[in-house]
Amino acid sequence: MSALGTYSPRPGAAPLPRMIAAQAALETRMLLRNGEQLLLTVVIPALLLVLFSSVDIVDTGAGEAVDFLAPGVLALAVMSTAFTGQAIATGFERRYGVLKRLATSPLPRWALMTAKTVSVLVTEVFQVILLTVIAFALGWDPKGNPLSVLLLLVLGTAAFSGLGLLMAGTLKAEATLAAANLVFLLLLVGGGVIVPLEKFPSGAQDVLGLLPISALSDGLRDVLQHGAGTPWGDLGILAVWAVAGLAAAGRFFRWE
Repeated sequence: MSALGTYSPRPGAAPLPRMIAAQAALETRMLLRNGEQLLLTVVIPALLLVLFSSVDIVDTGAGEAVDFLAPGVLALAVMSTAFTGQAIATGFERRYGVLKRLATSPLPRWALMTAKTVSVLVTEVFQVILLTVIAFALGWDPKGNPLSVLLLLVLGTAAFSGLGLLMAGTLKAEATLAAANLVFLLLLVGGGVIVPLEKFPSGAQDVLGLLPISALSDGLRDVLQHGAGTPWGDLGILAVWAVAGLAAAGRFFRWE
């Protein structure tokens, strides 16, 4: 307290954990208020799960359709949030100079990326809970080790986040919007989410099986549908994509 009895100002940045938490909360609120993002991350996966589980459109093999579809739709939800949604949002933030202005704040750039990642993880928790409730209502009977499922989801998030940030940091916003949505549609059809990879020609199966969405959906399906142990092959594919994507994003990402 000063001699005049008033409090002296104490200029300076807040503690780093508090800044990251505040930015993460802001990123999450912005995502949940965006109708287009909610359509992409919540409505479309939920509708696909209900539609293809209730109507016999695609041959998903023996057993209940929901047992095949639920793991694939969980993988799709991770991709929609960590890759498509994050790429589009970050691309337009970069275009409008938001990232450039945030980069001049006391929040370090790595902390900003951390806050965005936390926001993605929080959104994915809501997605997983919602889709799990819907799948149970449709008669889903999951098996396997929850820790294996968690490991797959975390590595899948890292892989798609790296690719999303790489796209957002190197392409123009309009190109990112078009490319991210196109990739979403292509991987929805060819990534083993709705259509089993066995339905594709044998040569194409080998290539499609190396995609991150295929590794994630296949790994989740092995654990949750077949009760298999830890799918190390799929985890290895996701780890390679995660390391390569995050490294490339860190190397080539342009803030303006």
